Amino acid sequence: MRSVISALVINEPGVLANVAGMFAARGFNIDSLVVGRTENPELSRLTVVCDADENTLEQVRKQLAKLVPVVKVRDFKDTAYVERDLALVCIAVGPEKRSEVIEIVNLYRAKVIDVSKDSVMVEISGTEQKLEALIELLRPYGIKELARTGVIAMVRGMQPSKDDAGKPDAGRKRVRSINAPATAALPPS
Repeated sequence: MRSVISALVINEPGVLANVAGMFAARGFNIDSLVVGRTENPELSRLTVVCDADENTLEQVRKQLAKLVPVVKVRDFKDTAYVERDLALVCIAVGPEKRSEVIEIVNLYRAKVIDVSKDSVMVEISGTEQKLEALIELLRPYGIKELARTGVIAMVRGMQPSKDDAGKPDAGRKRVRSINAPATAALPPS
């Protein structure tokens, strides 16, 4: 089962090595591991995608939470969330086939970011499935080089987090009065 887990970690040297070492020592397989800054300069968000059964995933969550630099761990299971991956793809294509490649790229809402005499570089962001589908369509043209960032994820909208389940307002139904300001609608992902 594919699972996306996010952890807020303290910005200090060796945190990524510490987390990767924990996974390796316990034999957990990582599909994607991404670390990046957050709105708080003292914290980074670490996003892990792994493919494992429920027992293994529970162990991953527990082991991550035990690490000293980890502030908070969140599993996106049973939660509506947005995930994105970014890829740069360099396709070996000359002028005679370039229009075909650009047409495919436009269908996937990707962008051509560099053109040379014998290649085109494309940038695409979206779900892993979207990226994989575009890559498969571009493969017959000849992929010279491919770089991907890995998955990042955030919870959608105003959902109560699992961590807030025990708090008094968590189970209460939201009531809207006529005088309350409207909230922004969420666009589809």
